[in-house]
Amino acid sequence: MSDRILGGAGLALSAFYIWQATRIQESFMSDPVGPKGFPLIIGAALAIASLAIILRPDPAAHWPAAGKLLEILVAAAVMVAYGLALEDLGFVPATILASAYFSWRLGARPLEAAAAGVAISVGIYAVFHLALGLNLAVGPLGV
Repeated sequence: MSDRILGGAGLALSAFYIWQATRIQESFMSDPVGPKGFPLIIGAALAIASLAIILRPDPAAHWPAAGKLLEILVAAAVMVAYGLALEDLGFVPATILASAYFSWRLGARPLEAAAAGVAISVGIYAVFHLALGLNLAVGPLGV
């Protein structure tokens, strides 16, 4: 039953996401795909995954222990904080903090997690900003 509830919530979220994607204003100088393309693909993928969960639920679903649920909630809070910090800190510092936290939670020691955070952030910045020319959030440090 909980799988179908999750699938229904995912389906509702995908419908909202697709609706919001259709409201994106397009510039007269946009590429053929336009700014709506990628969000529409993400919304469609979420809808397909949600339908799969609804149509084929796990027969023996079990909920994680309270400690694991708390860890999931903290991870979600970190992602929300990351989204909010992008504008104030900039892409590179905010991504360093978030990816270092997640590296630590995935089992890296603190120093290794910090190094992974820097490597992940700089790597993503190099690919998306330097190689592909996409604009990323610029903070007070200029990155």
